[in-house]
Amino acid sequence: MESVNAVGRRKAAVARVILKEGNGAITINKRALDVYFPSSILQYIVKQPLATLDAVEKYDIHVNLNGGGYKGQAEALRLAIARALVKVNPEDKPALRAEGFMTRDPRAVERKKPGRPKARKRFQFSKR
Repeated sequence: MESVNAVGRRKAAVARVILKEGNGAITINKRALDVYFPSSILQYIVKQPLATLDAVEKYDIHVNLNGGGYKGQAEALRLAIARALVKVNPEDKPALRAEGFMTRDPRAVERKKPGRPKARKRFQFSKR
């Protein structure tokens, strides 16, 4: 199997993934997964698509990750890994879709409006 590329996005985060056959090493921006994401919850989010398909130690994953915060980055990476796994084996798509890993989360920060301090917040009203 040759390498498979995929992209995942969430909020302002973009994850570009290269998936190769290997022994389960995940490298993010030239750092190990547990170094880049010290939180076990975020590591769990990243590994969810692999765990669903029992492929945790089948593939080596190299990731270029930028933008956003750590939660958005973890979820962008989850989408990218799921898309790469589907490119490898299209029959896995229904299982990943059922878990919700194939859907790009469209929610992003609402823009700030003119004449207001934030997107929806208004300045304090003064009667007098």
